[in-house]
Amino acid sequence: MYKSCQKPVDKYIEYDPVIILINAVLCKAQAYRHILFNTKINIHGKLCIFCLLCEAYIRWLQLQDSSQNTDPDDLIRYAKEWDFYRMFGIASLEQTSFFIGIFITLWWMTPEMLKRKSDFILLLKALLLSTYGKLLLIPAVIWEHDYTPLCLAFIKVFVLISNSQAIRVTLNLNRILPWFAIFFGLILENGVVCLFQKMGWDV
Repeated sequence: MYKSCQKPVDKYIEYDPVIILINAVLCKAQAYRHILFNTKINIHGKLCIFCLLCEAYIRWLQLQDSSQNTDPDDLIRYAKEWDFYRMFGIASLEQTSFFIGIFITLWWMTPEMLKRKSDFILLLKALLLSTYGKLLLIPAVIWEHDYTPLCLAFIKVFVLISNSQAIRVTLNLNRILPWFAIFFGLILENGVVCLFQKMGWDV
């Protein structure tokens, strides 16, 4: 607590978890700071896997829609199952390249902020938590309508904004540098996509 005013440094300590979650969805920096530094959340890995499964499912579903093959043969079913695993692998590689691009940019621009291994781990955890917006992919597809592509685009933008806030809060940066790092991460991610397309893979 502040000695001068006898008030808590983190006001969210006294807030209900639902209020904290709502403020995090609204991308408020103080809510992110509370979640990252003053809570013992340890679901980073599980959340990452689940988000990647959501993204892989969306891609797999779009792939199935483009190939209207209703053959019940076992070989066809196995091929479709392999397509899902392939989409999961591609989504994992794309996200990894996105994070690597962010780390490289931030390490180059602000080396004093990423001196220790613990700094990298904290930033990675923050980025993993900030991808929670990808969970919205599933309801966006379940409630399919004419605006589904627009919804998916909005979800992508929301995740990027969350990533920006996570970087800003973790490293105590201004608003511009996190977006510069995200831009470089997107370039690296799109480079991986182009590589897969040149290999003849549907992504």
